[in-house]
Amino acid sequence: MEVGFIGLGLMGRPMALNLLKAGHKVHVWTRRQESMAPLLEAGAQGHASAAEVAALVEVTISMVADAPDVEQVALGAGGVAEGARPGLVHVDMSTIAPAAAQAVAARMAEKGIAMLDAPVSGGEVGAIAATLTIMVGGEQAAFDKVKPLFEAMGKSVTRIGDSGAGQVAKACNQILTGVGVAAVAEALNFATRSGVDAGRVREALLGGFAYSRVLENHGQRMLDRNFKPGFKAWMHQKDMRIVMEEAHRLGLALPAAAATAQMFNAMVGSGLGEDDSIGVLKLLERMSGGAGE
Repeated sequence: MEVGFIGLGLMGRPMALNLLKAGHKVHVWTRRQESMAPLLEAGAQGHASAAEVAALVEVTISMVADAPDVEQVALGAGGVAEGARPGLVHVDMSTIAPAAAQAVAARMAEKGIAMLDAPVSGGEVGAIAATLTIMVGGEQAAFDKVKPLFEAMGKSVTRIGDSGAGQVAKACNQILTGVGVAAVAEALNFATRSGVDAGRVREALLGGFAYSRVLENHGQRMLDRNFKPGFKAWMHQKDMRIVMEEAHRLGLALPAAAATAQMFNAMVGSGLGEDDSIGVLKLLERMSGGAGE
């Protein structure tokens, strides 16, 4: 299949590379032209705009930072809609608010373009290994057309429902992972401050009901002091902002999510925004009188 990929950052680059490895013909564009180099070397074709890409492909995929970027790529000058051929499916794999995804999809539909919201979970590691969890909202026919591409990038692909449903699922994911990361960091900091080997505590907890992949994976990274970003704290802050804005719109109480959102706000405010979100451990250490380095 001929596919366009727009946005080649931490996640987009390996995702596009996996499409190439699966045998698809990939056309790329990104604002930072130097980001295209690894894709061009691997056999992708580079272009001067998203519209140029859309004119040549059956499916376009965007992986960008936030809702304004999604809207610009899809509907702005030089965007997908400007160059789209009849029958094009546009897939946005960014994480944005469900209402924003629905609004862009409605405007794309007016131009005869089907749109899927398909945010992912799994971080850079999952993007590289093609093991992402992909949560999709949109029409069944469009999903069926794009499913082979999703399967080249992820190992769990689920159509949740209509437009915006993928973003609802991603918000739920970010509540669970965000609260989970904060909880693991609190537990390990508590163990250490109590004079107990936090590694042994983690080992014990992995065998009981407290087990989680966050404890297994991120807990070990915390013990190793490996704060290299697979998912930067400022990105998790942005996602938790989406969660809390949706909660406000719906009139929902999300107390654990609210507390976690404040922790990520504090991380960014104290200069830890470029760390992985597991760097919340360093924030807790500082708050507890430690160095937090």
